[in-house]
Amino acid sequence: MRTFTKLVATETKLFLRTPIWPVLGVLLPAAVLLAVGLIPGFTKPSDVTGGYRFVDLFVPSLVVIAIAMLGLQVAPGAIAAYREQGVLRRLATTPVPPSYLLLAQLAIHAVVALAGVAVLLVAGHAAFDVPMPRHPLTFLVTLALGLVSVFALGLIAASLARTSKGAGGLAMVAYFPIMFLGGVYLPRPLLPAVIQRIGAYIPPGTQPLQDAWVGNGVQPLQFLVLALFALGGTALAVRLFRWE
Repeated sequence: MRTFTKLVATETKLFLRTPIWPVLGVLLPAAVLLAVGLIPGFTKPSDVTGGYRFVDLFVPSLVVIAIAMLGLQVAPGAIAAYREQGVLRRLATTPVPPSYLLLAQLAIHAVVALAGVAVLLVAGHAAFDVPMPRHPLTFLVTLALGLVSVFALGLIAASLARTSKGAGGLAMVAYFPIMFLGGVYLPRPLLPAVIQRIGAYIPPGTQPLQDAWVGNGVQPLQFLVLALFALGGTALAVRLFRWE
């Protein structure tokens, strides 16, 4: 554990040498929310959203940005770059398990993503009086499953690619659909009904997050599908991953 802790500290220092990613990961979702809140009508109740404000229902979609950007763009590229540079191969000859490096990378990016979600919640509540999740425990469990699901997809991309650019390209296959179905490009209430139904079961779980936030709780089927994505994606990523 002491070795892993030191490795995390070292990798964190290396990660912070390129401050654009931690800064974007933490601040971008909140910045988008503040910009969206300035759009006329987005802070007023609407019949289209069942009496809710657009800004209230858009916050779960912005959680997608916090998770997807790091889980499907930054983390896969960083992990594949270590393979491309031979770092994993050299590390395999030392007493330090290569898996420690992988776990350290995933932990660092996950912490930044969760920090981005926390800043988003605080900014939304302070600027627009966006309520905190009505079902906080369900929200946190759904958020954890969604994060694991998306990061597993990113790890699959890193497993299949030989280079960091290749990993980023493969991750794009999941990145854009997740962003679209999650309501990032267009608020979910404005999407066609069939697209909304499909998006309700796609990681990181925008609809379950929304239901835990302002609704009556997550529907069992949505929760089950998200859990299957998390477990199945992680298992597949572990099976496909190669150190060289």
